[in-house]
Amino acid sequence: MRGTSYIHRRGQVVGACLLLAALSVAALFLCCAVGSARVAPSDLLETALAKLRGAPAPNPTAELILFGIRLPRALLSYAVGAALAVSGALMQGVFRNPMAEPGLLGVSSGAALGAAVAMVLNLQLSALGFSAVSLSAFAGGTLAVLLVLGISRAGRESATVLLLSGVAVSAFLSAVIAGLLALNHDKMDTVYLWTMGSFASASFPKLRPVAAATALGLAASLCVARDLNALSADADARTLGVNAPVVRLFALGVATLLTAAAVSVSGVIGFVGLMAPHAVRSLTGADHRSLLPLSALAGGLFLLAADTLARTLFMPAELPVGAMTSLFGGPFFLLLIRRAREGRR
Repeated sequence: MRGTSYIHRRGQVVGACLLLAALSVAALFLCCAVGSARVAPSDLLETALAKLRGAPAPNPTAELILFGIRLPRALLSYAVGAALAVSGALMQGVFRNPMAEPGLLGVSSGAALGAAVAMVLNLQLSALGFSAVSLSAFAGGTLAVLLVLGISRAGRESATVLLLSGVAVSAFLSAVIAGLLALNHDKMDTVYLWTMGSFASASFPKLRPVAAATALGLAASLCVARDLNALSADADARTLGVNAPVVRLFALGVATLLTAAAVSVSGVIGFVGLMAPHAVRSLTGADHRSLLPLSALAGGLFLLAADTLARTLFMPAELPVGAMTSLFGGPFFLLLIRRAREGRR
């Protein structure tokens, strides 16, 4: 019966993945068809088909808009959303808390500080298609988590100690950012806009490493999906043959790299890593073998839709995508708090 039940559940998961993948393809096309520059959907479709055949584009303007602006932006927002969602699912599994999210260990604060330093110093170096701001943000986010792990003795302490260390480091780094901006008023607007998130500078060179990091991170997280199930269970993980500190450290490492890669190209975007895994969990359960891939698809779809709304609601003006996700995430977080209170009654 257990084997039959698992096979049936796996079939449902595959069906859900195919459905979300189909919705993602449709959403990508629709998002590429809307914008301040009006291009007929038929022209975009003909341009895409011509590109696939290797033929010249029938409409050069449509080719520029599709492949130069909208498609790389749509794909980058999808990849970042998937990375943040997988990171959130890993965090929630490690801390056994559905309200955990990728910024808990100071990744976002560290990335923001790294970006702020690059902006204040006007660094101009670049590598692999990434600007100095992106590279500094990635380095800052990674170093922040290493600091947290060092304070909590590299994960050998409890998850609570790790969490509190992350909160303390985040607060400290936020204070450093505030002091840095107080001494550099001319950079305040630039840093502030970056911390609100944007895909305005999206390009295919930026997309490739983020997409690769997202795919590798998802594959690595699936390798410890069973162990995460054991960590999330009420029983002692050691009785199930799981080395909890090692699994926790590995999962946090993957979550950190995913978040740092995402934040380095998009700025700080909140609530994606909180909302997507929680929504998927409420529909399919807490088994990480299904939760992780479905969260990736749901997170990508959500951030793609949020970015499209951010750039089209008040055309030609554009809202920060972080503001749009917070618009949905704030009420969602309050709903989680309400449900948690009702569950304790």
